Amino acid sequence: MAKKSLIEKEKKKNKLVEKYEATRQSLKRRIRSNLPIQDKLTISRRLQALPRNSAPVRLHSRCSLTGRPRSNYRDFGLSRHVPREMAHTCVLPGVSKSSW
Repeated sequence: MAKKSLIEKEKKKNKLVEKYEATRQSLKRRIRSNLPIQDKLTISRRLQALPRNSAPVRLHSRCSLTGRPRSNYRDFGLSRHVPREMAHTCVLPGVSKSSW
């Protein structure tokens, strides 16, 4: 189980990303448009002035059950060992442990 403080930090980052998403996208669109270099530089400075944690790159996907930050299946939102444990406890129908 992950520390509660790290999970809360991740939630705070998610809120920041959602808050600044529209601003960040509009600034990026304006940088890509045909503007003089000086205008692009001022726009990029405004983009850099936004909080660092408002960038979606800084988000980390976590397991919805354990909060583990690494080796997650995006489709399920679970860490790699959670489906394995579920299969061992016969929670997942049709899945059996293989042996060779």
